[in-house]
Amino acid sequence: MKKYILIVLAIALLLTTIRCGYMERERDVSGESVNGEQELPDSVADNSDEDGDGQGSDFDNPVVVSTPTPTPGYDEYTGFRDITAAELVADIRVGWSLGNTLDAHNGPGGFANLGGGVYANTTVTELETGWGRPVTLPAHFAVLKDAGFNAIRIPVTWFKVIDEEHNIREDWMARVKEVVDYAVELDMYVVVNTHHDDILFQLVDDEIENSKIAHARIWEQIAEAFKDYNEKLLFEGLNEPRTIGSPDEWRGGTPEEHRNLNTLNQVFVDTVRSTGGNNAKRILLVPTYAASANETAQRAFALPEDSAIDKLIVSLHYYEPWNFALRTGAGSVSEWSADNLDDTAPIMRAFDLAHELFVSRGIPVIMGEMGAINRDNLEARVAWAEFYTAYATSKGIPCFWWDNGSYWVLRRRDWGWEQTFGLLDRVNIEIAHPEIVEALMRGTS
Repeated sequence: MKKYILIVLAIALLLTTIRCGYMERERDVSGESVNGEQELPDSVADNSDEDGDGQGSDFDNPVVVSTPTPTPGYDEYTGFRDITAAELVADIRVGWSLGNTLDAHNGPGGFANLGGGVYANTTVTELETGWGRPVTLPAHFAVLKDAGFNAIRIPVTWFKVIDEEHNIREDWMARVKEVVDYAVELDMYVVVNTHHDDILFQLVDDEIENSKIAHARIWEQIAEAFKDYNEKLLFEGLNEPRTIGSPDEWRGGTPEEHRNLNTLNQVFVDTVRSTGGNNAKRILLVPTYAASANETAQRAFALPEDSAIDKLIVSLHYYEPWNFALRTGAGSVSEWSADNLDDTAPIMRAFDLAHELFVSRGIPVIMGEMGAINRDNLEARVAWAEFYTAYATSKGIPCFWWDNGSYWVLRRRDWGWEQTFGLLDRVNIEIAHPEIVEALMRGTS
C-alpha cells in the first residue's frame, strides 16, 4: 500500500509541474497572457499607495496609455493628406523659385547652336545649364530650407524636349523628377509648372484647338510621372499665359484671350484628375492672364470646375512698384520707403483686390513670383521685402521669390539688361543676401 501511495504522489507532482510549465509558456514577453490576462509588476499588484494620491491601491487607478490620433485626412497607404487648398496655403511660409535653370531655352545666353530641331541633340545637362546656371544640387535646397524657406517652385520648359506628337524625352522627365526629389526629401512643398511654353499654348481663337491638344498631352505625361507623390507636390498649369508682343500683353488681356485661357485652365484640371491616383485630389494652381495681379486680369479669371472639392489655388505674379522692382533703363528708381504712400499703394492695391475676389470667398491665392532687382540698394530692398511679404501675409497670401541666379548688381550685357533677382549664390552654395532673406522671414513671422 505504501508503495502504491508513493507512486500516486509522484504522478500528481509530475502533472502539477507540467501544468505550471504550460502556464508560463502561455504568457508572452510583455507580461500579458495569450488569453488577455495581464501579469502585473509588483509595484502595481501590491495594495500600497505608492503615488501618494490618497486613493489607496494604485491598481485601482491604472495608467491609461493613449493611442496617437491620426493626422486628419492622412492616407496611410498612399502617404497623402487629403487637405484643402486653403489649409495647404496656410502652411507655406515663403517660397523660392529655381529660375533660369530647367526653364532655360533659346534666348539671352541660350544654346540654339547645340542641337537640331527642338534641341533634339542637346544633353540634359546642356538643357539645364543653357543660361549659365550651375547644375542643381540637393545642397542648394538644403541651404534654402535652413534659411527658412519651406517651398520650392521649379519652372520647367517642355517644348524643347518633345517630338511632333508632344512626347516628352524620358531623360528629361527623369531629371525633373530628380530635382523635385531633392525638395521632397527635405519635406518641402514643391510646385512644378510649364514655363516659357507659349509656342504650345496660344490664346487666340485660330490656335486654341491645337493648344488644347498640346496642353492635355503635356500634362497627361507630367501627371502620370508624379501621380504617386504626396500632397506637398503641386502642379501649376501655366506660367504667364499671354499673347507675346500684343498691345494687351501686360495690361490684362482681351475677352478672346480670357475665354481661351479659362478653357485651357479647365483642360489642365480635367487632364490631371483623369490620371487618377493621388492626382484625383492633388492641389492645383491656375493663373490669371499673364498671371497678372492687375484688375482686368483678376476680374476676368474664372475658376475651373473640379471633381475634387476645395483643391484649386489662383496663381498671381506681381513686381511692384514696377520702376523699383523690375524696370531697367530710363525711368527706373533705386529708392523705396514704407513711409511713402506712392511706394506702398501699388502693393496694397493688388493684394486687397485678390483678397476681395478670391481669399475672402474661400479661394486661396499664391503670389508665385515676386522680387526686386539688385541696384546696389540693399537697404531699400530689405525694407521692400519685409513690407511686401508682411502685407501679403496679412491677406493670407504666401509669396515665392523669383531667383534667376543673378545675385550681383544690375548691369547691361551685349544682349540687354540682365535682371538680377538672385538671393542664392549657386556656385558657392550660400545665401548671397542674408539681409533680404531675414526681411522675408520677419515679414512672414
